[in-house]
Amino acid sequence: MNFEELIHQARTTPFEGWDFSLLRDRVTYDGELPWDYERLAREHLATATSVLDLGTGGGELLASLTPLPPRAAATEGHPPNLPIARARLAPLGVEVADHPRAFPDASFDLVLNRHAAYDPAEVRRLLAPGGTYLTQQVSGHDLAELNTALGGPPHPDHGWDLATATAGLGLTVTWSAAASFTTTFHDVGALVLFLRAVTWQVPGFEVGAYEDRLRALHQDMPLQATAHRFALLAVAP
Repeated sequence: MNFEELIHQARTTPFEGWDFSLLRDRVTYDGELPWDYERLAREHLATATSVLDLGTGGGELLASLTPLPPRAAATEGHPPNLPIARARLAPLGVEVADHPRAFPDASFDLVLNRHAAYDPAEVRRLLAPGGTYLTQQVSGHDLAELNTALGGPPHPDHGWDLATATAGLGLTVTWSAAASFTTTFHDVGALVLFLRAVTWQVPGFEVGAYEDRLRALHQDMPLQATAHRFALLAVAP
């Protein structure tokens, strides 16, 4: 497809929840994380009596982790994702709210969070005594080459990293790790569709404002960028 066709497709393709399967083979990843978040989540779910999934997106991951504990809940702060998450998770008995404030203090013995922003004070409030918090986060340095290639502003949370998260959590961190891998965008349409979903990567991104840069990238694809992830496991007093 030519530039105009790729951009039109990227602008009009429906995108719901956090299902990135639309980009399969158009955005590829070279390398693996040395930990497996899903395996860690399953291990802790096996002994949990209650779980909260922060930033569940469309509920895709939580639904895949069944069977869930007797009490299961999730939050999703991105309004378009909320009805999608409720439709997917309600049949599994999962209560879905738009904010952690919907749940009382000390409600959960396990709080999960893959890639969602969070308030450490809320995590501490929600955890029952001795409860566990497991999170995998996207570093503020994530895909910085993409921002540079577009000539856009840096990621707004460029200082967000494992050290910062650990220092500010206020829980006992029992395990942590950080790693990176290469992400390759194979066509400019895939890049635009990605930025439609991950709106915080290039704040204020619009095709019209970046058209010259996008046309130049179209001639120079693929574009490689470094993905940065970190994860930690922590326990409440």
